[in-house]
Amino acid sequence: MDLSKILVVAGKPDIYELVSQTKNGAIVESLADKKRCPVFKSDRISSLNEISIFTTEEEKPLGEVLQDIFRKEEGKPITFEIKKAAGTDLFAYFKEVLPNYDTEHVHASDVKKVLLWYNLLVNAGKIDLEEPETEQKEEEKA
Repeated sequence: MDLSKILVVAGKPDIYELVSQTKNGAIVESLADKKRCPVFKSDRISSLNEISIFTTEEEKPLGEVLQDIFRKEEGKPITFEIKKAAGTDLFAYFKEVLPNYDTEHVHASDVKKVLLWYNLLVNAGKIDLEEPETEQKEEEKA
């Protein structure tokens, strides 16, 4: 699963897929409604593969957490109403997926975002269980 072209733009509610790069930024497409819009170098943009979740041992990449949710949900979207769920319900669900998440650093809003992103990615067909090949693995094959 390659999350390097799936972006979060600060101040915008959705997640976006990179369509093309421009001189001053990029053109992105919302995974929610497929509308395209420009983002600029001055916008705070993060790729989903740069995001990790705090755990009690070390940080866990978001891609691995999304794959864990994918396994739990058997490849289907989460069925409960995420936006209306209470914090305790969100944490109970998240504990099933990532039992060792750091309760001091992971907030209900973080869990809600991850679960909403998961649903958007599943509905867009962007999540799979394949591990991306790293340069090191490719070098070992050669």
